[in-house]
Amino acid sequence: MMHVAIVGAGWSGLSAATDLVQRGIRVTVFEASRSLGGRARRITLDGNAVDNGQHILIGAYRDSLAMMRKVGANPDQLLTRLPLALQYADGFSLRAPNLPAPLHLVIALATTHGLSWSDRLLAARLMVALQLARFCVEPDITVADLLARHKQSPALCSHVWEPLCVSALNTPAHSASASCFAAVLRDSLAGPRQSSEMLIPRVDLSALFPEPAARFIARYGGELKLGTPVRNITIVAADAEVAAPGSAFQLNDGTERYTHVIVAVAPQHAAALLAGDARLAPQRAIIDALDYQPIVTCYLQYPASISLPTPMLGFTGNTVQWLFDRGQLGGNKGLLAAVISAKGEHMELDQANLAQRVHLEIATWMKVSGSLPAPQWSRVVTEKRATFSCIANLQRPAAKTPVPGLILAGDYISSPYPGTLETAVRQGLLAAKLVTSSNG
Repeated sequence: MMHVAIVGAGWSGLSAATDLVQRGIRVTVFEASRSLGGRARRITLDGNAVDNGQHILIGAYRDSLAMMRKVGANPDQLLTRLPLALQYADGFSLRAPNLPAPLHLVIALATTHGLSWSDRLLAARLMVALQLARFCVEPDITVADLLARHKQSPALCSHVWEPLCVSALNTPAHSASASCFAAVLRDSLAGPRQSSEMLIPRVDLSALFPEPAARFIARYGGELKLGTPVRNITIVAADAEVAAPGSAFQLNDGTERYTHVIVAVAPQHAAALLAGDARLAPQRAIIDALDYQPIVTCYLQYPASISLPTPMLGFTGNTVQWLFDRGQLGGNKGLLAAVISAKGEHMELDQANLAQRVHLEIATWMKVSGSLPAPQWSRVVTEKRATFSCIANLQRPAAKTPVPGLILAGDYISSPYPGTLETAVRQGLLAAKLVTSSNG
C-alpha cells in the first residue's frame, strides 16, 4: 500500500497532496512552519491580515484555477477579474476590450495612450514574429536581446515589455530568459482573451488556496503535520509493501516508512535534504547553482479617503513598480501595497527609509506632497528569495530523481515557465503523476 510523505505545504506540495488523496492514496504532509502556503501566504501586521507579497494571477493559470475549484475555493468570489490593463502614473494606458482574441489585443494596441503608431506597429510585429516561431526562442537569449533584435522602442520597453518581464519572471530584462518570456506571452497575450485577464485576490493568499486545500486533504483522510520540520530523508531497504522498486524512506530517523517522498520545499532547503545519497549529487549541484530574486511589498495605511483611480497602477523611473489599492480589492480602505520586484538599490535601504521613499513617490505622483498625510502605519515585507533568477540558458533540476520514489516539486523544477504560482501548482501535479505512474 502506498504511503506518500510530502515535505512542504506550499502551493506545490498541497497541489500534489490534493491530487493524491482524491485518488485514494495515503498522504502525510510535513510543514516546518505553523502556516500554510510557503512563499505565498498570509501574515499579520498590526492586527491586519495581509500577504507576505502582493500577487496577481492571470486567466492563463488554468491549473491553479482548477485546483481552487476542486478544493471548494470559488475563483469568481475570491478573485477580482479585470481585463488586461496597463495604466501608469505618467498617463500611459493600454486596455484590452471585451472582444475575442486576437481582436482584443489589436484594439488594445490601436487605442493605447502613450505610444506612437510606429511603436504600435513594432509591438504587433514582435508578436507576429514570435507566433511564426511558435513562441520558441532557440538558442535562448535575454529578453533585452530579444527586444533589441526586434527593434522595440524605449516607450514599448519601459511601459510594456520590461514591466511584463519583471512581473512574470521576477528577473530584469537584461538577464531574463527570452524563452520563458515567450512562453508567458504565448499563454497570455497570444491566447484567448480570458487568458490575458488579470485576477487580483480579494482575500489573503492563505485563504485563496492553501487553507481550503488543507481542509480538502483532511476530508479525504490525509494528514498534515504543521510545525514539523524534516531534517533528513533516509533511504532504507524496501519490503513487500513498498510500491517504489528498491526504495523505502524514513524521515527524521522515525520508524514510519513511506513508499514515496515528494520534496516540495523551496530550493535552498531542498538541496540539504538531498545530501544523503550520492546519486542525488548532480541535482543538488544544479540547485546549489541557482540564484534568487527578491520581492518587496511595502504596505502603507492612509486615511480611508485615499484611493487610486484604478486597483493597480504602474510606475516607471521610480522605486515603486506597481501600486495596488487594497481598499478596492476587499481590504482596508486607504491601504496601499507598493510592489518592487527583483534586485535593486532599494535592497540597501532599511525598512523605515524605504517606506519613506515609497510614501514620497506616491505623494509626488498625487502632487499633494504638502497635504498627503503620513501613513498611519507602514510595514515593509521582504521575501529575499521569492523566486529563482529566471535567466537565459538556466539549468533547472528534473522532478524525477535517480532514487526511485523520491520526487522534487516546486516552481523551480525544469519547465518552460518561470517561478509563478501556476508553475508551482503544475509541478505539484506532475509529482503526483510520477507517484501514480510506473515511472515514480
